[in-house]
Amino acid sequence: MEKTLIIFKPDAVMRGITGEIITRFERAGFKIVAAKMLQPDYEHFFEHYEGIGTLKTRKGDEIFESTLASMQDGPVLAMVLEGVEAVETVRKMVGATEPKSALPGTIRGDYAHVNYGQAASAGRGVANIIHASADSDEAKKEIAHWFKDKEIQNYETTHEKFTQPRKK
Repeated sequence: MEKTLIIFKPDAVMRGITGEIITRFERAGFKIVAAKMLQPDYEHFFEHYEGIGTLKTRKGDEIFESTLASMQDGPVLAMVLEGVEAVETVRKMVGATEPKSALPGTIRGDYAHVNYGQAASAGRGVANIIHASADSDEAKKEIAHWFKDKEIQNYETTHEKFTQPRKK
């Protein structure tokens, strides 16, 4: 089983839509193995977005700083999901990073509609509801950054009984 990190951004938390989105992941068969609400400081987000995700290196100072400022607008809900091909499947469920480009049926396509231009003209990061790890290597680093090993739970769900080999 693979693990991935998701972060409900302040726009999702403040809109009160996290429960609806969590339900979508659970219905797809993902297991929540860690969750916590917190309001990280600039340094924590710096490590997440640049130390691991290289956003500043890839997109420049303006996008980086506006993203970090937006992430500090309120609390976030960080979660670790576990399941078959969790990283790739969760990314598909989340949809394209720019909400206006996200297909209907994806989380961003259903819950957000802003575009990069609108966000930039407002001097803000794009309000795109949720972060999901880009690949399995990034997921491992992000999970270690957000959660201690003892915070990650190990249990069997009813769903797993039907997707795993029978115990003898």
